[in-house]
Amino acid sequence: MPSLKPGDKAPAFSMPTDSGDNIALKDFKGKKLVLYFYPKDDTPGCTKEAIAFSADIAKFKRAGAAVVGVSRDTAVKHKKFKDKHDLKVVLGADEDGKTTEAYGVWVKKSMYGREYMGIERSTFLIDEKGKIAEIWRKVKVKDHAEAVLAAVKTLGK
Repeated sequence: MPSLKPGDKAPAFSMPTDSGDNIALKDFKGKKLVLYFYPKDDTPGCTKEAIAFSADIAKFKRAGAAVVGVSRDTAVKHKKFKDKHDLKVVLGADEDGKTTEAYGVWVKKSMYGREYMGIERSTFLIDEKGKIAEIWRKVKVKDHAEAVLAAVKTLGK
């Protein structure tokens, strides 16, 4: 499993989205990208995180950044989640797990003494040249979108 760090080249990815389109890292060349990974659609923390990023989407755009949320849910499930909560972010469906593994966020987790594999809530800020500028791991949802926005605004200054 890779251990990515700031300065590393962001791993390439390609996946379907909630809109039925396909997105890839190369689509964001020359732009900043906030790539956030979350465990599952329509769970409390994931919903709060998606709503927070959606609430600030215009600010991210003004700062020159796109925001993409990624989980292993299907594109159809993403669409229902997006419509239900009026989300403004693009949701990528990493059904085969290649992207979550490439970014090192598919990890062993435990809850109530049971171990299982799942997505570690993480965010990657990727600069215009496709390099990782900043990484947040084991994200706590409260105030996270604002912290990422602040980092986007300082990137390249």
